[in-house]
Amino acid sequence: MQESQKKRLETMMKSNKPKPKRTTIILEPEERKYIDSLIQEGKESGIKSLISKMLDIHKKLMIDDWRFPGEYYSGISRIAFVNVELINIMLNQIPKEKWINLGQEMGKALKISIETILNIQVSEIKDWKPIFDRLSVQGFGDFFLKDKYILIKNPFINYANLWQGILEGMLDIKLSAKTNLPPLVFQIKAKEGNSIQS
Repeated sequence: MQESQKKRLETMMKSNKPKPKRTTIILEPEERKYIDSLIQEGKESGIKSLISKMLDIHKKLMIDDWRFPGEYYSGISRIAFVNVELINIMLNQIPKEKWINLGQEMGKALKISIETILNIQVSEIKDWKPIFDRLSVQGFGDFFLKDKYILIKNPFINYANLWQGILEGMLDIKLSAKTNLPPLVFQIKAKEGNSIQS
């Protein structure tokens, strides 16, 4: 072994970094079989990556109390996994001219929930990134702020009027819809006391 490599190895060995703790998880045969099938099908690269992903989702969702599969409470909000087609059927029973007002009421409810959970002021533009991240984790879509525009990719509901209302009610802003189909683009109208930055 070369002298430089030897010194490097000694330095690494003396490092003050805490060593990772080993954890043993005993899986039931059916659990192990399921995980192995995910790995064989290429859906997961390994057990460690699967567990890391699960922990990341758990942290991002801030799950406080699972009631039963598909529903949990996060802060003051009851979250449930629902079928998007059923939401679309329900929305189509509401006259389209009411969608912006409906969205604004939904946005106000989201604002209270998000401000409580994240302990931030939703009306502050500097705080929009964690808000958009939270909405993304909850399945609403992928949100981006660029200059004076909000872009929504992969929205779980494709109706621009409803999203305009939701964003206006949640963020205390006025928007102008620039597209009617995803990706949805909204221009932010002037917001007092805040500059719009990407």
